[in-house]
Amino acid sequence: MTSFRPEDVQQILQRAMADKQQEDFSEQQLQEMAAELGISFVSLQTAQQQWQQEKEIMKRRQTSNSHRLQKIKPHLISFLVVNLFLIVLNLVVSPGYFWAIYPLLGWGLGLALHAASVYLQQ
Repeated sequence: MTSFRPEDVQQILQRAMADKQQEDFSEQQLQEMAAELGISFVSLQTAQQQWQQEKEIMKRRQTSNSHRLQKIKPHLISFLVVNLFLIVLNLVVSPGYFWAIYPLLGWGLGLALHAASVYLQQ
């Protein structure tokens, strides 16, 4: 007889449920499945509350990261466009001396500090 670890059982059941049913489960179906597995109603409610809290936290993080990216994106685009132009200009006008490195490094440092301040905000 084969024995399974709890993690294996969970993964097998998740795959079987995904293959069997593509539609949503009702609260009643969830409670019936938990009862069949010997999970108490209190444990089910606790797990459901934890799941909802984790889902809300993930949603807030995604919204926050999207907002942060929108604050940095215009600065990054202008940095790339202007510095690419300066590099091309430098290579055409004076290929022997790479003076475009100075605005590239200075602006890059400013952009890095801006990105750090945006991502380190609470």
